[in-house]
This record gives sequence, structure tokens and C-alpha cells, in this order.
Amino acid sequence: MFGKNKGLQAGITLIANNCELSGDVHFSDHLLVNGVVKGNIIAQSGSKAVVTISEKGSVKGEIRVPNVIVNGKVFGDIYSDKHVELAAKAEIQGNVYYNLIEMVKGSKVDGNLVHLKPVSYTHLTLPTIYSV
Repeated sequence: MFGKNKGLQAGITLIANNCELSGDVHFSDHLLVNGVVKGNIIAQSGSKAVVTISEKGSVKGEIRVPNVIVNGKVFGDIYSDKHVELAAKAEIQGNVYYNLIEMVKGSKVDGNLVHLKPVSYTHLTLPTIYSV
């Protein structure tokens, strides 16, 4: 019980439907929003984080997470470099920046859908090396 932790385990953070959180939320695993978040939701850089906004949940701020699932309301922009899923009751008032998106019939976006192109290392220009 109080021994050394031999490995980090993934965890789920719940913001319950009777909870309102004011301020930015930083996390690295899975965040489930059933309540209200008034602030930005930001995943740890390089993580495989997932945020789920349930039918009863709402966010008033930006979401910057690799994997985003929305079935509630978001008032702000969504930035996802992996996957966005907009379920039937999703309502977005803001822009959605995505690499891969799924939209179910009934989902609403009042803003722009902007496809992010994956970084391709074949198109990078390497610096010229001069020899003297």
C-alpha cells in the first residue's frame, strides 16, 4: 500500500456534474468533464492524453489535448494533433483544429474546421554546410 511505486499508472480525473472549476487544468492521462470548467484544458506535452466532455459537461476556454471527445458544450477553440470525436450532442462555439476528426449526425460547430497537416521531415530544408 505504501511501498515504492514501481511504475506510473494511468489515471482518470473526474470533474463531477456538481462541480465547477475556475482556472486552467493541466493533466497527462484521462480527464472526464461532467461538470463545468471555466478555463483552459491543457495536456502535458508529448502525452497520449484524452479529454472527454460528457453530455452534461461544458468548457469555457481553450482545449489543447491530443485526443478530444465531446458530447457536451465547448465555448472556445479546440486544438488536437491526433483525434477529435464530436458525438451527437456536441456543441462547439469556436474553431476546431484537428488532424483526424469524426462527426456524428447532430453535432454542431459554430466556427471553422481547420485541418492540421502532420509534420513531414521529407520537406524540411537542411542547412548548407560550407567547407573552408
